[in-house]
Amino acid sequence: MTQLNPLTVAMQMDPMEGIKIGGDSTFHIMLAAQARGHRLYHYLAPDLTFRDGRVLAKARPVNVQKVQGDHFAFGPEEMLDLGRDVDVVWMRQDPPFDLSYITATHLLERVQAETLVVNDPASVRNAPEKLFVLDYARFMPPTMITRDLAEVKSFLAQHGEIVVKPLYGNGGVAVFHVGKNGANLSSLVELFKASWVEPFMVQAFIPGVAEGDKRIVLVDGEVAGAVNRIPGAGEIRSNLAVGGSAAKTQLTDKEREICAAMGPELKARGLLFVGIDVIGGEWLTEINVTSPTGIVSIDAFDGTDTGGMIWDAIDARLAARAAA
Repeated sequence: MTQLNPLTVAMQMDPMEGIKIGGDSTFHIMLAAQARGHRLYHYLAPDLTFRDGRVLAKARPVNVQKVQGDHFAFGPEEMLDLGRDVDVVWMRQDPPFDLSYITATHLLERVQAETLVVNDPASVRNAPEKLFVLDYARFMPPTMITRDLAEVKSFLAQHGEIVVKPLYGNGGVAVFHVGKNGANLSSLVELFKASWVEPFMVQAFIPGVAEGDKRIVLVDGEVAGAVNRIPGAGEIRSNLAVGGSAAKTQLTDKEREICAAMGPELKARGLLFVGIDVIGGEWLTEINVTSPTGIVSIDAFDGTDTGGMIWDAIDARLAARAAA
């Protein structure tokens, strides 16, 4: 679709009622879009329909404002053709990265020739955060993906302390630290195997996590900023969703090296908004492409406008498509 000014933007995301506007990156992006005069629509992933060769969404126009509890207002429901009626579709619902999520990527991939989908749905599908990161294993702590208890015990014996986490989890949920004595390790592996059919991730524990887990945001392959997330008392998890606190930070030389190594690949894949996690200034642990967060804190600490940077990148993408 030829770029319009203003743009029509469809947000595939979670329910507006549950958005915590103080730190929600999707809401931040919506505010930035609205400030530019773009028309916003909201719909949920289950509202997608494929019919007569078209991908449709039962959506509602939405206006947003920074007033918690009165932060959105819906207009009457409409049936949008996501290829013909919309300039940009944002895929911003939170995981789990399950078959429902994967199905949504397949449906949105069908409108890519007409409408810009952010992030690129095929690339999101092919880059789950804890697997895509293996392409950059040279920057990672020792890592194993397995369902085998004997392998986990061997890994623990080799590295002393480990972290066990689900392969397709998010928000720091079900992340466990196992100490040198391996207490409850067998039970933990049994729990993971009963809860998930896929393997799980095991990594050597990095003591530097006590000083924080840095979220670095890249926009179309370029660093937009970073925020350090510090674990709460008695926690190893630094995710803000589980009680971590945010602190201003700067990038280390190693972190800049990591970003420079992956930036061109992110841009080539159409992964326009990405958040990577780095511990101790040097250890890459995840590449978040589904629904990364952190830009509210980054802008608050650094006085930047990451939302504006994101929309500038989208404008550039649309201009390139129109010229092709």
